[in-house]
Amino acid sequence: MKDLSIPRVDVRGVGKSFPGVKALDNVSMTVEAGEIRALLGENGAGKSTMGKIIAGVYARDSGTLLIDGEEIGDIDEKTAGELGIGIVHQEGSLVPHLSVAENIFAGRQPTRWFGRVDFRAMRARAAEIIAELGVAIDPAARVSSLSAAQAQIVEIAKALSRDLKILILDEPTAALTLTETARLFEVVRRLAANGVSVIYVSHRLTEIFALCHLVTVLKDGRLAGTRRVDETTPDELIRLMVGREVHLSRGAAGRRFGEVVLSAHDVSAPPSVRSASVEVRAGEIVCLAGLIGSGRSEFCEAIFGARPRRGGTVRIDGGVIAQTGPWDGKAAGIGMVPEDRKTSGLFAGMDIVDNIASTVLPRVSTGIRYSAVKAEDLAQSFVDELRIATPGVRQLVGHLSGGNQQKVLIAKWLAMEPRVLIVDEPTRGVDVGARAEIYRLLRALAARGVALLVVSSDLPEVLALADRIVVMAEGRTVGELPGEEATEEEVLRLATRGVKLDTAATAARGHAELAGER
Repeated sequence: MKDLSIPRVDVRGVGKSFPGVKALDNVSMTVEAGEIRALLGENGAGKSTMGKIIAGVYARDSGTLLIDGEEIGDIDEKTAGELGIGIVHQEGSLVPHLSVAENIFAGRQPTRWFGRVDFRAMRARAAEIIAELGVAIDPAARVSSLSAAQAQIVEIAKALSRDLKILILDEPTAALTLTETARLFEVVRRLAANGVSVIYVSHRLTEIFALCHLVTVLKDGRLAGTRRVDETTPDELIRLMVGREVHLSRGAAGRRFGEVVLSAHDVSAPPSVRSASVEVRAGEIVCLAGLIGSGRSEFCEAIFGARPRRGGTVRIDGGVIAQTGPWDGKAAGIGMVPEDRKTSGLFAGMDIVDNIASTVLPRVSTGIRYSAVKAEDLAQSFVDELRIATPGVRQLVGHLSGGNQQKVLIAKWLAMEPRVLIVDEPTRGVDVGARAEIYRLLRALAARGVALLVVSSDLPEVLALADRIVVMAEGRTVGELPGEEATEEEVLRLATRGVKLDTAATAARGHAELAGER
């Protein structure tokens, strides 16, 4: 019988370094059986690194790890799984060409005679686990056919397929709907009630206050403090994270805008976009709001030219843009920061210089020859202007924190001096400090006359940024609200028009986010 005085997880003086970065520096923490512990901190604070060390993904450089009082040496992820440790990775770990069931039981497939995989039993068990999460996903479907939200559910199901003692969730709700998030919380609470220790990494303070028992804050790889959730406040946690007050309120009111720069009228790009229209003036921030699946990202891709348009027109400064591809949008002065920076926006294996220069090769060339000096000077100017935290401009982008990766992605498109900048989910996966920096940057761009079209699933963010809010539902633009006067209820009312949704639960989540993040 387990000694109840011994913690389930006991981390003592753990350190971990990567090239040019001290990710963890002498960090200690304990987590009890049945406890839901939040790990909070800015991007680069070491939260994900700590989770990966416990799960065997990374080897620690120093320190000790004990599970149920027994010291654990260097382990890999497979050995950690055998010890009852499961992890849901922030960046995803699924194999696209395999089925849902094959991913859930990768390396642990049930077998029949002669070692043959029992596909029927594997799919049946996968279906049971997915059903516990309250969603409908075919266990035989290929992961490549799933949406981002569905893939995240499969990641969670993969972790739940083990006989768990410890579950580490790294930003698990980033791609989930409100309903899916609520169901995940039910599963997490049920696991904790059965004695499973849960380590919950998230930037969303409202989720931490709704779900967790204690919260441990990391800053610059060091332990900043541990608090009981029912004895602390969002403001105190933010101060521990960033060492200063952070305000995410609206910018200055009464700004004047120029002429219409972007005009998209009656755009269709089946099946996601049916009839969508928007106008953005010079110096204006227009936010596209709506539920996940409403077609906002696809509408932006159609404007940019990355998604074929079947109807409608897009104009920049009155001139019609052709529909042949994204090069037409770029040539017309449109930049687009995509939703998924890792797969669609950045070259993670390349450095800051090459990423920023990739959109403006003629600008960093002398004649037909690429100039490394010009490219480095350009990159350094953006590192300084956007306050990108890096040891140098030749740092690989994949080694930067999420917030700094996002700044590099924005810099990549700012380098071409766009007339219109489309920014899809500008602060997804970034901490509250980086979020404030990105807000400052977007407002500064608007002040310089750039027309900004921003997609965000975070209602408080929409209300903080938008001069105007255009709402989409089921592939159509269904309404428009002035940013200064809009409320969450009005946005949700438009977003759920004709859509089957538990609006009361949605509104409650919106109110909670507003109270917790501001």
